[in-house]
Amino acid sequence: MGRMHSRGKGISASALPYKRTPPSWLKISSQDVEESICKFAKKGLTPSQIGVIPRDSHGVAQVKSVTGSKILRMLKAHGLAPEIPEDLYHHDQKIYSKFRLILVESRIHHLARYYKKTKKLPPVWKYESTTAGTLVA
Repeated sequence: MGRMHSRGKGISASALPYKRTPPSWLKISSQDVEESICKFAKKGLTPSQIGVIPRDSHGVAQVKSVTGSKILRMLKAHGLAPEIPEDLYHHDQKIYSKFRLILVESRIHHLARYYKKTKKLPPVWKYESTTAGTLVA
């Protein structure tokens, strides 16, 4: 799949392991992983930041292989999920020129249409360019 505002195709990615069971040497239980995920979400970390912590400290490569469900689904079940999706939230931090503002706003509107269609955003959600425009000098 091609990129929206660049030449790259972007097909390079890491492959997930075929075996979907937790490794035999892993000593942490699924309840402990789930409790730590909820604890970090209450501190205000995003789901991608939360996934790095068990990977680095406990050797949990994939949370889904240990707990049976993904991080964001666990957060939704506990009522700790973020209000807007993470990729949409991080787009307004990439603005450093007027031209970049136009490209990023185009991406934001594209993502917003998708998330409204899949009902991950409320239908009345609106992006205000005034807040992003103040970042550009």
